[in-house]
Amino acid sequence: MVLTRRNPSVVYWHFFNWPSPKSVLNVIQLINMTLGIDPRTQGLINPIYVNNNEEEYYAFTLLNESASTYFSIDISGQVMINVWSEAGQSWQSIYANPLDPCTPYATCGPFTVCSGNSNPYCDCMEGFSHKSPQGWDLDDRSGGCIRNTPLQCTSKTNTINSTDKFHPIARVTLPYEPQSMGNATTQSECAEACLGSCSCTAYSYNSSGCSIWHGELLSVNLNDGIGINAQDVLYLRLAAKDLPSLRNNKRKLNIGVVVAASIIGFGLLILIMSLMIWRKRLKWCGASLHGTQGSGGIIAFRYTDLAHATKKFSEQLGAGGFGSVFKGVLSDLTTIAVKRLDGARQGEKEFRAEVSSLGVIQHINLVKLIGFCCEGDKRLLVYEHMLNGSLDAHIFESSALALNWNTRYQIAIGVARGLSYLHHSCHKYIIHCDIKPHNILLDASFVPKVADFGMAAVVGRDFSRVLTAFRGTVGYLAPEWLTGVPVTPKVDVYSFGMVLLEIISGRRNSAEVHSGTGSSGHVEYFPVRAIRKLHEGDVQTLMDPQLHGDFNLEEAERVCKVACWCIQDNEDNRLTMIEVVQILEGLQEVGLPPMPRLLAAMTQSSDRASA
Repeated sequence: MVLTRRNPSVVYWHFFNWPSPKSVLNVIQLINMTLGIDPRTQGLINPIYVNNNEEEYYAFTLLNESASTYFSIDISGQVMINVWSEAGQSWQSIYANPLDPCTPYATCGPFTVCSGNSNPYCDCMEGFSHKSPQGWDLDDRSGGCIRNTPLQCTSKTNTINSTDKFHPIARVTLPYEPQSMGNATTQSECAEACLGSCSCTAYSYNSSGCSIWHGELLSVNLNDGIGINAQDVLYLRLAAKDLPSLRNNKRKLNIGVVVAASIIGFGLLILIMSLMIWRKRLKWCGASLHGTQGSGGIIAFRYTDLAHATKKFSEQLGAGGFGSVFKGVLSDLTTIAVKRLDGARQGEKEFRAEVSSLGVIQHINLVKLIGFCCEGDKRLLVYEHMLNGSLDAHIFESSALALNWNTRYQIAIGVARGLSYLHHSCHKYIIHCDIKPHNILLDASFVPKVADFGMAAVVGRDFSRVLTAFRGTVGYLAPEWLTGVPVTPKVDVYSFGMVLLEIISGRRNSAEVHSGTGSSGHVEYFPVRAIRKLHEGDVQTLMDPQLHGDFNLEEAERVCKVACWCIQDNEDNRLTMIEVVQILEGLQEVGLPPMPRLLAAMTQSSDRASA
């Protein structure tokens, strides 16, 4: 089911295909199961879908007339189910589609940046202001933003004269309708190509080459962990006076005059306030600890030392979380991986999350945080270097070394031990919130290390749940993330179960699996197939072909059982990570798991669609 808006040739938004349903009936079943899981909506609403020769519609039936419930579609096109909370005396959203309000095409209008983790989620780009302030006050941001200062560009005798500059917007999805500039082979040539046209409003240069944009910029979304995974930098063209650095320089001059005058009359007060601010900064950033051991056993590095260690960040290992990772070597010849965080707002959040969690714990199956750097707006994290990279490269990429069964089994046990430590052995429980193969690193001996704690949530021992913003990666998300209820460590258990299925199969769970032949064949979600084959006693057909049949069948069945218990949609039915470790180590037996209700509903819908 799709909606189009503004530009009929562009999909506005579509129901998330989980798993590639042939019929909208799958979506209805998914919504029904989601409503059945949430105690606030059990027996409250019955969504129905009617499609026949005469009509097609989607509706909700209210089963409990005493409840206050309404179904809405807002100006952005996001569909929501809301219920009235007597306890909080407010409306609560218990279902939304799409999950990320930034998903719809041009939902914030031209020259805006959308971030699903912000409230409001739309904001004007640097150098722009609301085109219709009244519309923004009414949550209608489709009009977007307009420039504060027109571009300084003139054309005389076919020669373009411009004093405009570029402002970078990091880690965003690039706008629609780019124009490829094949002749521009460097970033400077790409910038010149944009400045060479008075209608050019932005450019981007990456591994695919140079792209420029003319006119309005639409659908620029921040990488904020909800469903946007963007690594590109958009260079926005601005009049020179609107460039932040130039405005800041002027502001600094004005502030300098004020400060100088204030010192004459209020010198003592300013001195005390400055000392308090500096003391607070020292406490967090550890500025006085540069090059020395910090209180948590980690080192506070100077930025210049890390730039030297990484040869000015020249050897990139990859990108993940909210920054890029570079290889480096310390003066004592220790090989390190340095993550340079991008974006002041999101980078600061991940920086604090990583230091506050990894900085106080150590475990053989958790990546070691060696140190950090906090200078001005620079935020860097220093880890031990993992020679064999991330797990996803070894199980999904044909060019990588194929892992044998024993290595895969030990990786599964190692990750389980790391998560068990986080959930049960730390002073404060830690929920990782983003377990996936990309965040599992392998050292020289293929010992797994859970990494990337930028989304982690810390839970006090007096609490079993934590209410936190939506986070994680599509394909590994537990159903309770969809309901907006406080989460438990069981969300990591669900993600771990999904990872186990990918470890044994060597394929992504989201990829289509074709069952049957000819006209009777249909597409099947791999976790559905896994639990069905497990019940049929046919685990062999689930195994990665690259193993060439060389695996321990008893261990394979054990892993498959654990995986299917972990992905139960009712969190109470899932195993704890302590139980997972004991089962994988052969110290505890476990029976066959039931088919999760959500997966069963999808199977039934797929069967009906293919009949």
